[in-house]
Formats: sequence, structure tokens, C-alpha cells
Amino acid sequence: MNPVSVSEVIAAVLVFVTTFLLGSIPWGVIISRVFYHKDIRNEGSGNIGTTNAMRSLGKVGGAAVFVLDFGKGLLSGVVVMAVLGLIIPEGLPEDAALAYQDYLGLSLLGCAWGHIFSPWLKFKGGKGIAVAVGCLFVVFGVPGALLELSIFIVLVAITRYVSVGSIAAAAACPFFALYFFWGYPLAWLFCTIGALTVVWAHRGNIERLRAGTERRIGDKKSSQTN
Repeated sequence: MNPVSVSEVIAAVLVFVTTFLLGSIPWGVIISRVFYHKDIRNEGSGNIGTTNAMRSLGKVGGAAVFVLDFGKGLLSGVVVMAVLGLIIPEGLPEDAALAYQDYLGLSLLGCAWGHIFSPWLKFKGGKGIAVAVGCLFVVFGVPGALLELSIFIVLVAITRYVSVGSIAAAAACPFFALYFFWGYPLAWLFCTIGALTVVWAHRGNIERLRAGTERRIGDKKSSQTN
């Protein structure tokens, strides 16, 4: 492998920092405060993501949070193209140490970490599903992202647990990455770390699933979950 050039290092740092800051925008908090005059962190489970937004803000508010969080993921791909165009305008050479796929994997990691560890919320945030799915439409392409969504939808439909679909889709990501990033171990590593972080963010849900106290879709507001 060729040594990493200075321009590649600069590009990688900029991709990670920019996508981290993009992912860190807490749309759940912004939407709840600006349009509903309350803080979503004080509602329901306290999570800033789509599931709690749907329950706390209603369908319109929840859909807005999903679209904006999903959009952060999509924009991460634009960040990669913009940064590479700025730092390496002549394009990545064939013998570059970091491939385009590596930058895509890094953008997923940055965006997911920004959302889960938002610096604007004292390094707390959401659980990363909507953001990660948006990223996957860029990182894996439409077929791979739809496969991930299929896992989520099928398991949620069968179990009525949003968390089961979310955890399973995140856990499947490293295996899909093996296919889509075959020959690009660094890109696979970035995706795997991002996916495992999303699973970690659902640790409370995992405990409630084990205890049998996790809330299903359609249950009354007697328990707190996502």
C-alpha cells in the first residue's frame, strides 16, 4: 500500500469533521422548540429521534424530524464530493492510499457519531437510524439501502418493536459492507464502527427487550422506550 499523502489526510479530516458537524444538528430539538414550543428531551423517552418525535410531536412533527435527519445522511455524500473536489481537484490517483470508498465509509461514521454524540447537547443525541439510512443511500447505493430498510420494515411488522428492526438493520450493516466494500478494508471498518455504535446507542432498548418491558407500536404510554 502506498503511503497516505498530506492531501489525503487533510481530505479525510475535513470529511470526518464536516460530516460530524452535519450529523450533530439536533433537528428533533429544533423542531420541537420552534414549532411545538417544548423540548422533545422532556417528552416521552427523551430521545431526539424519529420514534419519540412521532409519539411526542405527532405524525407531522415526527415526519419532519425523520426527513431532516435522513437528509443529514444524504448530504454526507455531497460533503465527500465537495471536500475531494476542493482538496484533490485533479481527482484521486489510481495509486492513492485512500480510495473514494474509504471517504464514503468515513462520512457514515462521522455523520452517525455526530448525531449520537451531538456536541450541542453535551455529547448526547439520537440513536442514529434515520441518519444512517440516509448515509447508506450514498454509501451502499439504492439497492443496499433498500435491503437494509427491508430488514427494518419486516422485523418491525412482525414484532411491532421499532428497536428490533433498528438493531437488526444496524447489525446487518457490516455484512452488507463486506459485499459493497470488498477490497476496501478501511471503508468496511468505518462502516462497522458506525453500525456498532448505533447498536450501542440502543443498549437501553436491548435491556428492556430482555426484561420484556420494551414498548411495542400501538401500546399505551405506560413505558418509555426509543
